[in-house]
Amino acid sequence: MKVKNVVEILDAEIITEGQDLSIEVNTACGSDLMSDVMAYADDKEILLTGLVNPQVIRTAEMMDIKVVIFVRAKRPGEYIINMAKEKGIILLTTKYHMFVACGKLFSEGITGGDESIE
Repeated sequence: MKVKNVVEILDAEIITEGQDLSIEVNTACGSDLMSDVMAYADDKEILLTGLVNPQVIRTAEMMDIKVVIFVRAKRPGEYIINMAKEKGIILLTTKYHMFVACGKLFSEGITGGDESIE
């Protein structure tokens, strides 16, 4: 699925304008704990979170996450936006709660990758 489709599904606002929304994404995770993202999101391309701080961008960069979606209409400050632009990370915001946003993406074919924790 292309990022532009994710924008449509979540009725999302694009925070980092001018980035390539035609890139393909197929997996996602939702978490406010960046330690969980680092432990369990090794093959994810989208991160949904309500956490709005620089650690989100640092984690996304380390884990090679291409898109960060802030749920509950959260919006990062300019420092975080600029940080994401420098790293080539697309930032979106959606009005949906995390559970609903994840469900909408899942119902449209975005998976969690390896569905279980061993």
